[in-house]
Amino acid sequence: MTNHSPVERNRKFLLVGLGVALIVAIFVSPFASSDPDGLDRVSQDLEFEDKASEDVPAEKLPFYAVFEEYALRGVPETLATPLAGLAGTLVTFGIAWGAGKLLTNRQEDAENSQ
Repeated sequence: MTNHSPVERNRKFLLVGLGVALIVAIFVSPFASSDPDGLDRVSQDLEFEDKASEDVPAEKLPFYAVFEEYALRGVPETLATPLAGLAGTLVTFGIAWGAGKLLTNRQEDAENSQ
């Protein structure tokens, strides 16, 4: 039986988790329901969807030129959602991984300075 170091086990766990997330984002996301979700559904149920602001804040974000709802703009429809899922998963992973690295480095620095 081979003993793996905690770093190797963590790396393997991380890569398997990222792989599963990417598979879901790329291959399962195209099958998501087209029914309205969240606030869209509530606004329809309570009949206030027509009162939405004409000046939508999301349209002012830099990503608005690239993404539309859950799809990439300017990409064939069959690829738009999977590619958006891929991009979103990688960006989310990168932010979480970077935050984790920053926090563990700060914790290590604090422990070393004591």
